[in-house]
Amino acid sequence: MDLSNLKPAKGSIKGTKRIARGEGSGKGGTATRGHKGAKSRSGYKAKGGFEGGQMPLQRRVPKFGFKNINRKEYRGINLDTLQYLVDNKKITGKVDIDVLIANGLAHKNDLIKVLGRGELKAKLDITAHKFTETAKAAIEAQGGTATTI
Repeated sequence: MDLSNLKPAKGSIKGTKRIARGEGSGKGGTATRGHKGAKSRSGYKAKGGFEGGQMPLQRRVPKFGFKNINRKEYRGINLDTLQYLVDNKKITGKVDIDVLIANGLAHKNDLIKVLGRGELKAKLDITAHKFTETAKAAIEAQGGTATTI
């Protein structure tokens, strides 16, 4: 026995159903599509969510809530994250948006908000779009400055 004479087990491979190949095949005429209707025509494709005429789910379920178009999304950066960067000598003294982008904490179009989780042991001059009260107090307690853009 070698690779040239390998064959699948008898009966394990089933031939494909050859439809629309004449009446003698037993699958001629309507070619297993039934009689008339959109599904029997060529090019038929049901729209997404179509349930055969039944009211589709996205129309049966009521709408709720709303999206505020004026919402501003801020990228939150905690004090413990800044302290971690100080400990690893990634930042010193001044921290602005460019420094945060360089360290992978924000993207260039992000609005940045400094949050107060953790504790800060280093003196930092931080420039951001927003500060929480606890974060601002912690920064100023260490002798740093919190500048709002």
